[in-house]
Amino acid sequence: MKYHLAVDVGGTWLRAALYPQGETAPMRRERARTPREGRPEAALVALLREIWPADGEVLGVGVACPGPLNPETGVVYAAPNIPAWRDFPLADYLSRALGVPVKVDNDANLAALGEWRYGAGQGHHHVLYLTISTGIGAGVIVDDRLLHGARGLAAELGHVTVMPDGPLCGCGQRGHLEAVASGTAIARQAEEALNRGEASSLAALPRPLTAADVAQAAQGGDALAQRIFTQAAEHLGRALAGFLHIFNPSIVILGGGVVHAGDVLLRPLEAALRTSVMSPAYLEGMVLTTAALGDDAGLLGALTMIT
Repeated sequence: MKYHLAVDVGGTWLRAALYPQGETAPMRRERARTPREGRPEAALVALLREIWPADGEVLGVGVACPGPLNPETGVVYAAPNIPAWRDFPLADYLSRALGVPVKVDNDANLAALGEWRYGAGQGHHHVLYLTISTGIGAGVIVDDRLLHGARGLAAELGHVTVMPDGPLCGCGQRGHLEAVASGTAIARQAEEALNRGEASSLAALPRPLTAADVAQAAQGGDALAQRIFTQAAEHLGRALAGFLHIFNPSIVILGGGVVHAGDVLLRPLEAALRTSVMSPAYLEGMVLTTAALGDDAGLLGALTMIT
């Protein structure tokens, strides 16, 4: 029997799935903590060896990895939360260790690919996927092809400037979309408001706050939490209007944990999008929806990449 292996590298977990050739239901799944110190690639190899089939041939391994990287060379330029991976040849390392072909791509790119092939984007040829979580990532499909750019660095849509001289982004620049509308930004804004003495039910919660805390408070009618979510949603909606002007997708898919906030995020986001497009033609027939595959999007995208 022949198999493919898919891997999703996260800042907290390394996840792997074993797929029989031609199937999309994994035969086996495993996960391990992403090491905070040392060399996480050794832990990744150990995880893959744990899930390796005893009765057949592995045709290849697909890896979804965070951070800017080059999918042609398999070199990770910088992986958030994995400081050891700077200009690291991840594909070559894994291929030598495992003895099979290995391909690597950005995790948001592969989540977009997974949603296009097996999830909410099925049947669409022009897809914009945006994940709103700890950070903000994106993947774009144009004419049924994943957009990579000259060095595989395209579609870093979380790092467009929406507020010059705004808050510092995790990348070191200021005012990026990620710095004002990610889960990290939402939690930070709530903390800052409480530190200024603003009244909120959030004051009764343990610190530090999370975006999920703020979402729950907003859903419960907390004025401060609702204001913070509305501001983040408006930034997202205006940025999405710009992305529509550039890519003209037939579907926009929103993924990531922050989207679970529901209407407190999605309603003001859609309102800002509608008032920010230069022509209503961009919205004609355009679908705005949430991701269908959840945590499996990256794994299924990695599988798609190698099959």
